[in-house]
Amino acid sequence: MNEFRWQEPGRADVAGVDQAALERLATIVYALQTASLFFPLTLFAAVIVNYVRRDDARGTWVDSHFRWQIRTFWWVLAWFLLAGLTFFFVIGWFILGAATLWLIYRIVKGWLSLSEKRPMPV
Repeated sequence: MNEFRWQEPGRADVAGVDQAALERLATIVYALQTASLFFPLTLFAAVIVNYVRRDDARGTWVDSHFRWQIRTFWWVLAWFLLAGLTFFFVIGWFILGAATLWLIYRIVKGWLSLSEKRPMPV
């Protein structure tokens, strides 16, 4: 159960969690979400990373970003599926556009908060 974690001096909390590594990981997930605007499969890669490393982030402020990223994935997936089902009707185009703008908003808001070392709202 001993897991090696590289730690920068002064960046580990009491439980030994490497905060800097979690911040870098959350940054990578935001980058993958951004890439999904051009390569949709990276959105799935991002949520897989979130779920695999979620337990490491529990109890830290970065956990709120993992939760934000996971919720972004599920809501975007739902909206894109709805857009796909209604794509041949005019409404599907609007849903797709709105979902894309909402995804961009979530990425920008989350990434800015992460860069300022602020947790995301619950």
